Amino acid sequence: MAWFILLLAGLLEIAWAFFMKQSEGFTQPVPTAITIVLMMASFILLSISMKTLPLSSAYAVWTGVGSAGAFLVGVAVLGEAATPMRMLAAVFIIAGIAMMKLSSSS
Repeated sequence: MAWFILLLAGLLEIAWAFFMKQSEGFTQPVPTAITIVLMMASFILLSISMKTLPLSSAYAVWTGVGSAGAFLVGVAVLGEAATPMRMLAAVFIIAGIAMMKLSSSS
């Protein structure tokens, strides 16, 4: 269950990163409010997952899901560049997340 909660926290991290971009430096009230709510929810879920998961695994997976997911949203939704080097970097992040999960005892 902790891994599911952690995954959900990572998905919320992707969402708040997207809305932070939409907030245009916190100058747009609605995206700013959504960003803050999603950040809080993401942090709360991360902290819940860390009750049973090791810090090193939980934090690395949380940031990795957020990083890779934000990259994918940037490319798919915002039209950001999907160069071969950036794609390879995303693959490495995802591979790292998988290795953290496989190597964790929890």
